[in-house]
Amino acid sequence: MENETSLRDTLDTQVRNGLDESNFDFSVRLNDDFYQFANGGWLKSNPLPDDYSRYGVFDKVYERSVEQIKELIDTLYENPASQVKDTDAQKIKDIYSLGMDVERLNKEGASPIMPFVEKIINDDLSNLEKLIAWMHTGLTSTFFSSGVGPDQRDSDQHLMYISYAGLGLGDRDYYIERNPQNDKFMQAYKVYIKRLMELIGLDEASCQRICDNVIKFETGFAEHRKTKEELRDPNVRFNIIDYQEFKKRYSNFDWDKYFHEFGIDDLTEVNVIDPTFLDYINQLLPTLTAQEIKDLFIFDLVADSANYLSKDFEDADFELFGKVMTGTEERKPRWKRVMGVPNSLFGEVVGKLYVNKYFPEKNKQYMVELVENLRNALGEHIKGLSWMSEMTKEKALEKLSTLHVKIGYPEKWKDYSNIHIDPKKSFMENIYDASVWLTHHNYGKLNQEVDKSEWLMTPQSVNAYYNPVSNEICFPAGILQPPFFDISADDALNYGRIGVVIGHEMTHGYDDSGRHFDKSGNLSDWWQPEDSEKFNSLADSIAKQFDKIEVAPGIFANGKYTLGENIADQGGLRVAFTAYSNILKDKKEEVIDGFTPYQRFYLAYANVWAENIRPESIVVRVKSDSHSLGKLRVNDTLRNLDSFFDAFGIKEGDKMYRELSERTVIW
Repeated sequence: MENETSLRDTLDTQVRNGLDESNFDFSVRLNDDFYQFANGGWLKSNPLPDDYSRYGVFDKVYERSVEQIKELIDTLYENPASQVKDTDAQKIKDIYSLGMDVERLNKEGASPIMPFVEKIINDDLSNLEKLIAWMHTGLTSTFFSSGVGPDQRDSDQHLMYISYAGLGLGDRDYYIERNPQNDKFMQAYKVYIKRLMELIGLDEASCQRICDNVIKFETGFAEHRKTKEELRDPNVRFNIIDYQEFKKRYSNFDWDKYFHEFGIDDLTEVNVIDPTFLDYINQLLPTLTAQEIKDLFIFDLVADSANYLSKDFEDADFELFGKVMTGTEERKPRWKRVMGVPNSLFGEVVGKLYVNKYFPEKNKQYMVELVENLRNALGEHIKGLSWMSEMTKEKALEKLSTLHVKIGYPEKWKDYSNIHIDPKKSFMENIYDASVWLTHHNYGKLNQEVDKSEWLMTPQSVNAYYNPVSNEICFPAGILQPPFFDISADDALNYGRIGVVIGHEMTHGYDDSGRHFDKSGNLSDWWQPEDSEKFNSLADSIAKQFDKIEVAPGIFANGKYTLGENIADQGGLRVAFTAYSNILKDKKEEVIDGFTPYQRFYLAYANVWAENIRPESIVVRVKSDSHSLGKLRVNDTLRNLDSFFDAFGIKEGDKMYRELSERTVIW
């Protein structure tokens, strides 16, 4: 990469290897367990902190990031602007201070939420639609949820979406599948429900009644919603209904009244994520008593506000979601928990401070060049596919050429001037006020064109994403730091780490979900039928590979649910490997610290997935996380790649070996 060479020549730091051999476990044959060989030392020297259910390299980078953000927020206290009402500095300082004022929070107890609870108790439900709209405006989703997002037929325009309400335990299977683990979670959930109701002053009989009603409601919701595997298909989630027909089909709810509360009186159509679920809600509503409805509303309200109230509420929340469900032994320090509020509500204000201090322009330049190298490599792969027709290849390459890349930080920063923080109000009330504005801001987009310059993550996020509706990849500044990216490191490390992340996000545009969107981000069947059949056959093979893996006694990986991420992991590796090979030229046999370039590439990749994890968390993540466990992302993905076997001389008889006929490669 010619430009990269000239850029690196200007660096005043010496290029170094960067592979830390203390991460390795030399007692293990890499041919038998590559993950353990590459990461055994790291796993031993980075035991699980008490406040983590899983602790990996991502988490270690996140910890560094939150320390950096805390420093930035702390400096605002010395900024004169923080004393001036409605400045960004004042808002961030005061919301953070409110969250850190434990004495005040404990003194207030349940009082901040009681006016909301009393509003529900005293409502005669003669205008149920208005009450639900009020709850959906910054408080909680109940019965269903709604919001505005890009129209998947025309990604330049916005559309109204109707979707599910949340389930307290997160996944539908906890309510439907009966086994000792799920029974344990359900029993703890019942304790949690009754404890929250007790904290708002209800008597024992009322607590029990609300618990029974909530479990009944949520079990019904779970039984009538699609599985997470089914919902991976965007065609399943896209069900446009003419608004007049919509009102006739779901006639037991006055939708005109509901949407009027958001200032919307001119709907012509809506997208219903799951029409049969909304059929169930429509049939359910007339059968309910006022008491049942109020019981659900009160619990949903309190549960969604628990972490903004006193220590008693937080303790109840942590007991269930921390200790019981994930095995976490203690909560994170309060400052880390509270910092998430300004970091979220005013994310791009914090982000601007972050990139000014921690993301030099030369890093962005390097990344721009690296991304283009990866784009070219993916183009090579698409052109060389034996299973894809020329007609589909042409469209795939068009999609790749129009892929929009966002690196580091937005081109324009969000305006938070309409969010006000009043230190005289409680922590919870201020968050509610901000959430009301954010909700109306979302609904206000309905008749506006989509702003494709908008970011879906803050610049300080230790993460990345591909958005199929805008055909874009985004790499925030937060992830562009060691070990993922180090401008002074050996190229093998940058390509094996951030390079694979780039390739991963790029190939999401062609995974089992992303492939249904065209170059403009519109839902479109642009594949030839025979190509779709071949792709589905290959994808099914990868899903079956992961389905066979037992991750805990009697618990198996979910190959279908994790399919998109597993395809992207493999695609990212292959594309980054090609991109790296393209710049190696005549240095492919160069040995540094005993490892060839390709060996360093694969070791670097393995290093970013090192993680210690609690047994309880494994079970929960298999249910709720579309990503495979770290060890699987290394060992089981690499076992499909010929270049990995060649790099380390892995042969038949080695545990890492997979028969050639059983290897599956898509991209």
